[in-house]
Amino acid sequence: MLKLTDFKPVSLDDRDLFREHYRQFPQVHSDNTFANMVCWNHYADYRFIEVEGSIVLSSTIDGVTAFRMPIGPRNPELVGDVVDLAAREGGDTPLWVLDPANEALIRELYPALPLHANRNFFDYIYRTEALADLAGKGYATIRRQVNRFGREYQYTVEKITEENINEVWEFLVVWCEWRDCDSEPVLAAEKEAILFAVNHFFPIGLEGWIVRIGGTIGAISIVGPVNESMAVVHFEKALPETYPGIYKVITTETAAGLRDRYRYVNRECDMGVPGLRESKTRYHPAYMVEVYYATREDLEACCR
Repeated sequence: MLKLTDFKPVSLDDRDLFREHYRQFPQVHSDNTFANMVCWNHYADYRFIEVEGSIVLSSTIDGVTAFRMPIGPRNPELVGDVVDLAAREGGDTPLWVLDPANEALIRELYPALPLHANRNFFDYIYRTEALADLAGKGYATIRRQVNRFGREYQYTVEKITEENINEVWEFLVVWCEWRDCDSEPVLAAEKEAILFAVNHFFPIGLEGWIVRIGGTIGAISIVGPVNESMAVVHFEKALPETYPGIYKVITTETAAGLRDRYRYVNRECDMGVPGLRESKTRYHPAYMVEVYYATREDLEACCR
């Protein structure tokens, strides 16, 4: 029987373990990536257990715990153990499904179990080439804004390196002051996550880009791998009041830097924020990674 007390926190020391496991069992949703878990662990208390060649993940936010389907070889018995654990130890929505393969598996094993879609946490997946080139009528408005920015500002683009990482940290301090990060719990949590990412940038295995105007950083992106064909933009920060249109520039320049290695760019979910949803939709995603959950009531009625 699985027990919550057997789970241990995700830490920097687990990087190689997750890297090797995910090489065998590629992920598609940004929330399962090692970088996401280690950077946001102060907020979501990500934990894991290794069992029978699989990894099972949990997260706890505001004292409420949820579990995820096993990541590993097909194992119906282990799925049953996770379902039982979720019903015993989880909150009102104790079981989450973050990839199509596990969605198909749990529907096969528990055809009577309702799975509820949570659109707020669907990841947006774009063709890297589309974001880099902004070709076609669908991108005409964005393309004009990027071109206008290039006429108004003499900007340069560079990768984040050991030589400029301290400048990135200083830029983020300025960005957080502009956004007044400490005034809202979610922004305060994001501030801690992104500063952790910068402070442990190279050990985590991140990369990123900088847009400079006259030598001053105006925008940055922080990126990590999801699988061999997909990268995820974990963070993208800019000063749009100072440099109007700069968010569109860092988006396309980041894609340009990734295009030779990754077919797709994952730009995470919109969390149900109307303006963010509109912005992400405007870039014409190739597809979405859908997210489903089962309620405690459904698990108890169907699976116990």
